[in-house]
Amino acid sequence: MLDQVHTRVNISESIPWLLLLLRRLLLLSLSLTQAILSRSIIPVSAAANTVDKSVSAIRFLAIDAIEKANSGHPGLPMGRAPMGHILYDEVMKYNPKNPYWFNRDRFVLSAGHGCMLQYALLHLAGYDAVKEEDLKSFRQWGSKTPGHPENFETPGVEVTTGLNQISLLTSHRVKICETNFGFHMYFCVGPLGQGIANVVGLALAEKHLAARYNKPDSEIVDHYTYCILGDGCQMEGISNEACSLAGHWGLGKLIAFYDDNHISIDGDTEIAFTENVDLRFEALGWHVIWVKNGNHGYDEIRAAINEAKAVTDKPTLIKVTTTIGFGSPNMANSHNVHGSVLGAKEVEATRKNLGWPYEPFHVPEDVKKHWSRHVSEGAAFEAEWNAKIAEYENKYPEEAAELKSIITGQLPTGWEKALPTYTPESPANATRNLSQANLNAFAKVLPGILGGSADVTSCFGVIYVMTHDSIGMGEDGPTHQPIEHLSSFRAMPNILMLRPADGNETAGAYKVAVENRKRPSVLALSRQKLPQLPGTSIEGVAKGGYIISDNSSGNKPDAILIGTGSELEIAAKAADELRKEGKAVRVVSFACWELFDEQSDEYKESVLPGAVTARVSIEAGTTFGWEKIVGSDKT
Repeated sequence: MLDQVHTRVNISESIPWLLLLLRRLLLLSLSLTQAILSRSIIPVSAAANTVDKSVSAIRFLAIDAIEKANSGHPGLPMGRAPMGHILYDEVMKYNPKNPYWFNRDRFVLSAGHGCMLQYALLHLAGYDAVKEEDLKSFRQWGSKTPGHPENFETPGVEVTTGLNQISLLTSHRVKICETNFGFHMYFCVGPLGQGIANVVGLALAEKHLAARYNKPDSEIVDHYTYCILGDGCQMEGISNEACSLAGHWGLGKLIAFYDDNHISIDGDTEIAFTENVDLRFEALGWHVIWVKNGNHGYDEIRAAINEAKAVTDKPTLIKVTTTIGFGSPNMANSHNVHGSVLGAKEVEATRKNLGWPYEPFHVPEDVKKHWSRHVSEGAAFEAEWNAKIAEYENKYPEEAAELKSIITGQLPTGWEKALPTYTPESPANATRNLSQANLNAFAKVLPGILGGSADVTSCFGVIYVMTHDSIGMGEDGPTHQPIEHLSSFRAMPNILMLRPADGNETAGAYKVAVENRKRPSVLALSRQKLPQLPGTSIEGVAKGGYIISDNSSGNKPDAILIGTGSELEIAAKAADELRKEGKAVRVVSFACWELFDEQSDEYKESVLPGAVTARVSIEAGTTFGWEKIVGSDKT
């Protein structure tokens, strides 16, 4: 085994190889000892023939589904089937009949295009979300098996991963669909590499909650986070940034499998990606292991996982060298198998090559029987944990109640009373500073908050805080004067784009964001100081658009001035000047377009009466989209 599994270490060539061998023996000894003590060692595997048949079943379920759909990415599941089998069949704790059991191990397929690997595994493990008919409807309209995994479509999928999704990174997303860590939110992942970034968030959540709630006599938060990523994920900068944090935080229960198949969508990675990934991850503070034979080396993969679990102070990257499209006589080890169906002739040739005589979608009975144990084992895992949490509740009722509120996402009664309020006499302040005041207030009443920021302000775990909406500070130059971002966010579906104007609106924006459980929120905050305006309110923000001042009668103002964020002050001052000239002017704060769109027609008419066409919008950004509010011929 020692000559098959190698840990890449950055040492001087002058160190005798005997020392390196001793180091390896020590690590393996530590791995075995800790595994036995913690009962975390991978159990003795099934008969080799059953494992081989199981791995082949995974490969051909993927091949058959992609072939039937005439669309998909067969290369990844064909190459990564061995590591997928070992993870789901021998390593991970989960309950197929309750995908949202809190203390389950998490798995994220960062390279989401290879999702048939995960669907095949969920099917074999007994998840109700992926029946045979679901595999047969892969990539079809309305199916539970979309072309990239989506956690709100397929229970058992933790994270939505793949290309061209909305890019939402968070270091602690506190609820996935109806599952864990507090607030009902979705992981939605954009470019390759963001899946591993979400894995860092999941592993951080486990470590944080374990440190906060575990007791010497009661370990109730104890699960691993696993990930499979590829060369495409490694090429994306976001993966490096997130993995840097993982190394810094010492996330010892994060184990990532790097599929080292040397193939990208355009060909061999020699074209554009030749860095030493091992050394980079060592520099990031990770433990790195290399499994040279990922096609057949089941024992090497098992040994690598045991070694990874023995290293508790670092995340582990297990580089597994595989062959993309393994088993295909004419397409394996080629970029052609990345995103193209094999075709009937090559499928038949692959069946012969791998000795798979079965019809499409057939799972042999001995493979079914082997996997069927996961239903009862999963129920036992959950029952054991439920007994632990019941005992914990008796011993530590306050901590148990707090943890339960985080798991369920239930907000404490009266939490909104912690929101700060302001009057026009309150000092002017930048809304990003006001944001920090809100977060500090929330920290005292919302136990599910975990935040951080690369800049100088705090960031809430379910809210995206944009801290440089700062055209009012021209000395920073064009990079700090975004004009297209607001329109970009408003164009994204299922997002609330909030641009508060002062303290009350900032508090209102946070209230909206916390209460909206099924969509993320983006807050655009200023760096320059803004006055506390008369007429703004927490309640008004919840309507999206509302009147802050009006000297008209009968809902017939001469003009309506509409402002957002830092420009609402300008609208208010302009109204004052127009009123001096005898005009009836209404000022409307339009903090969130999406929320205003959701109001009743009667309410919309009360704020923006159709008969009043003299409307002016004031916002430091492109006018794109404003025509639907002020009219196509207005400003």
